[in-house]
Amino acid sequence: MKYVLVTGGVVSGLGKGVTASSVGLLLKACGLRVTSIKIDPYLNSDAGTMSPFEHGEVFVLDDGGEVDLDLGNYERFLDIKLTRDNNITSGKIYQSVFDKERRGDYLGRTVQVVPHITDAIQEWIERVASIPVDGKEGPADVCVIELGGTIGDIESLHFIEALGQFSYRVGAENFCLIHVSLVPVLNVVGEQKTKPTQHSVRGLRSLGLTPNILACRSTTELDINVMEKLSRFCHVPIEYIITLYDVSNIWRVPLLLRDQKAHDAILKVLNLNGKTREPVLEEWTSRADLCDMLNKPVRIAMVGKYTGLADSYLSVLKALLHASVACHRQLCIDWVPASDLEDATAQESESYENAWKLLKGADAILVPGGFGDRGVEGKILAAKYARENRIPYLGICLGMQIAVIEFARSVLGLTNANSTEFDPNTQNPCVIFMPEGSTTHMGGTMRLGSRRTYFQGTSSKSAKLYGNLSFIDERHRHRYEVNPDMVQRLEDAGLSFTGKDESGRRMEIVEVSNHPYFVGVQFHPEFKSRPGKPSALFLGLVAAATGQLDAVLKKSAAKTCSMSNGSSSVKAHLYENATKLANGSLDGIYCNGNGLHV
Repeated sequence: MKYVLVTGGVVSGLGKGVTASSVGLLLKACGLRVTSIKIDPYLNSDAGTMSPFEHGEVFVLDDGGEVDLDLGNYERFLDIKLTRDNNITSGKIYQSVFDKERRGDYLGRTVQVVPHITDAIQEWIERVASIPVDGKEGPADVCVIELGGTIGDIESLHFIEALGQFSYRVGAENFCLIHVSLVPVLNVVGEQKTKPTQHSVRGLRSLGLTPNILACRSTTELDINVMEKLSRFCHVPIEYIITLYDVSNIWRVPLLLRDQKAHDAILKVLNLNGKTREPVLEEWTSRADLCDMLNKPVRIAMVGKYTGLADSYLSVLKALLHASVACHRQLCIDWVPASDLEDATAQESESYENAWKLLKGADAILVPGGFGDRGVEGKILAAKYARENRIPYLGICLGMQIAVIEFARSVLGLTNANSTEFDPNTQNPCVIFMPEGSTTHMGGTMRLGSRRTYFQGTSSKSAKLYGNLSFIDERHRHRYEVNPDMVQRLEDAGLSFTGKDESGRRMEIVEVSNHPYFVGVQFHPEFKSRPGKPSALFLGLVAAATGQLDAVLKKSAAKTCSMSNGSSSVKAHLYENATKLANGSLDGIYCNGNGLHV
């Protein structure tokens, strides 16, 4: 097994996650099998109970793991399925050591950071690196490890010590360290400054790790004299210094690495020269080029609670981007704070008017998941506006629940209809607490991970978008469900529950049949969207917003999908100006067991 460690220096937020994902994609394009690990030094066991304002969204895996959003980047770039153990935290490591100590595994010895914590980290890395994540048997060839935080942080010192020991133990030819650092350009003099990176590398070496490759973040490409200076003071060959300058879209980062021969540097350090091919990235390049050429906008109103931080809805944004590129449209997000839509905000006329102006000017409305009652009434008003004005709507998790509540209030006349999450004493509980959860423990107690949804027929838009499959597997993260005792009344009034779980008691998909596109889902389809393979329901939303839904549904309905092994291989179909990619494939639609792919 070969290991590539990605660390960061100077400041956080440099893009270590995108760099690690891009390195993984580049190595995969060279014909290697790649897996990924993210190390988060915080003491939380996982990201499940952390506020989106703290670390962005919580990404959910097939096995129910609630992990850092960087694992979403890994899955999207590498098209793999990771496990909860691919996210290592200090909390997990310390808990595993405490459990061993309580069992007496250390036979009375004093338990210390070195060697017990550091050994546990190394054992965890080796164990997880051998787990196949690409659907094939056997371990991967390379494991890309991202160390969260910044070199010098006190909370990550035990990980740095463990990784120093690990690099010595596995050998220099099996370990490559890429250090991502900042080379700022001061506006006063317009000069690229190397001192921050010099100090960062000096700090890294003082802790026992020596970088093989420098990945320097800067607004522009590094000057040759700057690279020579970095090489001289950081003891890194000049051909191993990579510039990560600002690019037009995130898909260009792997191409940036390829163009600077980063793969050659990594393969040479890992002694893999002559054992791989040149990177094959023609389809990726075509997609990046297409993204830059798009100029027809599609405006999506994102009505949420955490609109002040885009990373709170990162996977939703990526899924919208995948779908908009597939529909040949430039994505424009209008952030609408849900609470600003509420009547209580009307007295603050400017924010109230701006919110409604954005909502009414959008081509489609999306209400993502969330927890807590802040902004709920605003989300209900957004769903009401979309339903009554025939605006394409997609509600995810809470977005589905508030759509059901709105329908019960407006159509059934149950003005006090609500969720027991927000009003435990409501007389008309449309959404109730699910039986398998816990009301007292918040961490890891929700309905989590991949669950199966069965379509109730093939006539619904969602069933057609998924290629008329009988069932799909999507990821969940929620505590509350649509009240099954109210389903019949809602359906009699015109609301269609087109997807349910195996018991028929849990509502998974809801649609308004006489609406151009009004869909709510209890699961989170954004977590399985991929570049070039957008989520079916996001594709449906953007297609409806751009007048392409009929064509997409027609092509989808015409397909027949084999269910063997949960996947199928179907000839691609064109719809509206589809382009031919460099590898000869069509940028059109095909279907597999996970849904509609583009």
